[in-house]
Amino acid sequence: MFVRPPKLIRALFPSLVWRKENSQNNIWLTFDDGPSEEATPFILNILEEEKIKATFFLIGKEIKKYPDLYKKIITNGHIVANHSYSHKNGYLCNNLTYFDDIEKCQELMPNNKLFRPPYGKISRSQIKYLKNKYQIILWDILSWDFSFREIPKKIKTNILKNTSSGSILVFHNNKKSLKNLTPILKETIQELKKRGFSFSTTW
Repeated sequence: MFVRPPKLIRALFPSLVWRKENSQNNIWLTFDDGPSEEATPFILNILEEEKIKATFFLIGKEIKKYPDLYKKIITNGHIVANHSYSHKNGYLCNNLTYFDDIEKCQELMPNNKLFRPPYGKISRSQIKYLKNKYQIILWDILSWDFSFREIPKKIKTNILKNTSSGSILVFHNNKKSLKNLTPILKETIQELKKRGFSFSTTW
């Protein structure tokens, strides 16, 4: 299991945003998928308690399903961004279908300039086309909160061990990940604060 993307992969795709170097000890907390009836209220409550903001890469069809949760994410001051309409895998999808799916989500957030490919899978031709309209955001730290093989304590340890200034952390905003997130999200954020990190939503 790799927490950080291999350097070779990052080097092969330099136009993707893997991390954001800065001198303020900023890190970027992001949540993929959702809105989720089960996970989103929990996540929003933790973020409110800790007085931090995050970026939510949302799925269009879930926004349609839970419009009030979508509005609450925005009302609470978080950033919303495009994670496609139906979570298509760029490796398994022809470009026209893939782009149409992204634009269908974009119609729900017209001022957005950020896109994260589902599963982190995107081809060179897709990157070439999409980078003219979006910053394509990947990550520096993958929490593995979606894995049934990982226990929450190990997930927390991996995050704290690998996070550094400029890191983009990925958690998931869905029912599948909630079991792993519930015991550790708040205390992980608190520990990152103790280590001097600030949470940014400036892209």
